[in-house]
Amino acid sequence: MHELALAESVLAIAGAHARGRRVRRVTVAAGALRQVVPGALTLAFALLSAGTPLAGAELEVRTVPAVVRCRDCGASSEQDGFPLACAACGALDVEVTAGEQLLVEELEVEQEAEVSHVR
Repeated sequence: MHELALAESVLAIAGAHARGRRVRRVTVAAGALRQVVPGALTLAFALLSAGTPLAGAELEVRTVPAVVRCRDCGASSEQDGFPLACAACGALDVEVTAGEQLLVEELEVEQEAEVSHVR
């Protein structure tokens, strides 16, 4: 399950950018060609965030469709599956222009960093 490794990376990125502030929500863009199972990524995120400053944060996974540009006719088209082919002319010589990414797009954080008081 590669979602566990992906969740570790998402947590590291979110934690670094939150700079001590409580994270409420993390939005991730996952390209369709990455073959990420959103439910598995959400579960892995919840399990790995327990006991960390990101505990309780919601993970939103936005699926980005695969898009190709035809090298023969120049048309761009969204793809539903394999083989990747031009929707306009049927050529298989295509360049993937979207759908391979996995990006942390947005963090919703509280304004102030949490301060712990030690007595």
